[in-house]
Amino acid sequence: MALAPLAGCAAVIVARGDSGLAPRLGEIKAADLRAGGPPDADVTLRVLYSTMNYKDGLALTGLGEIVKRFPHVPGVDLAGVVEESADKRWKPGDMVIAGGFRMGELYWGGFSQRARVKGSWLVPLPPKLSPLRAMAIGTAGLTSMLAVMALEDHGLRPSSGEILVTGAAGGVGSVAVALLASLGFKVSAATGREETRPYLKRLGAAAIIPRGELAARPEKPLLPARFAGAVDTVGGVVLANILSRLQYGGSVAATGLVGGRDLVTTVIPFLLRGVNLLGIEATNCAMPRRIAAWERLARDLPMKLLDEITTVAPLAQVPEIGRRILEGKVRGRAVIDVNA
Repeated sequence: MALAPLAGCAAVIVARGDSGLAPRLGEIKAADLRAGGPPDADVTLRVLYSTMNYKDGLALTGLGEIVKRFPHVPGVDLAGVVEESADKRWKPGDMVIAGGFRMGELYWGGFSQRARVKGSWLVPLPPKLSPLRAMAIGTAGLTSMLAVMALEDHGLRPSSGEILVTGAAGGVGSVAVALLASLGFKVSAATGREETRPYLKRLGAAAIIPRGELAARPEKPLLPARFAGAVDTVGGVVLANILSRLQYGGSVAATGLVGGRDLVTTVIPFLLRGVNLLGIEATNCAMPRRIAAWERLARDLPMKLLDEITTVAPLAQVPEIGRRILEGKVRGRAVIDVNA
């Protein structure tokens, strides 16, 4: 399909004004789309769905200053269909997923009815996944799966013992709880929102830990060993607490920093318990690992549960959802229907 029909293509556009950033629903044309994409973009996509991630909330509000050029179209994820391709790996009609590689941050992203991307960014949509479910998973779910895979690579098995997930009611945390429980792990979910207890139990959490139990800096380098492993979305003091409570040889996969980017700890847990701190990075994850993670998600994530934790909203609601995700008020996964 030629680019000419792009006249009137709807998108969420973030512009810089005298009072700060102002996201609005607007229209973009083919020339705008080309300027917003990477210079060597070789694929045009018709976007079907996107999703709201914490990083999208930052892009919409200007917090973290992750966006440098304006106007900008956020959205670090999308699922769609190829319309045009100069990359021989893709042809019109192919169903694909795109996420990471600074899309929605340095380059225009998925909060639009069209996108210009590099063919090397694309993952084929797994046959068992619909585009909507793929975006219910999104980068948050991909991050969760990469964390689980890293823990498995370091020997974690259901027989290892109790597994902790922090920020459990958020996007990464929700998928991590559901994934780990479906794989047979005993999952403890840490949350600061008392009202999410029934939700987390439904996802498969065996126990709920109030966030306050992990919110104070550990008084000693080593606390009583409890967790065989953890997926931590919080960072800061919470991560320091986890390190001090890991069993011998245990691992924590660090995926986020909503609780702070500083890590004040000691080397004692590493030297005396041989614990592992595993960094999880989804933006530039190598394509073979990325494809393997998506295939695992399609196979291992309970789709009925995924549907239950997913809400779908139109483009016009993106600014409001972006504000709410930064306030910690979004539970589960928020999918954006860009054509609604």
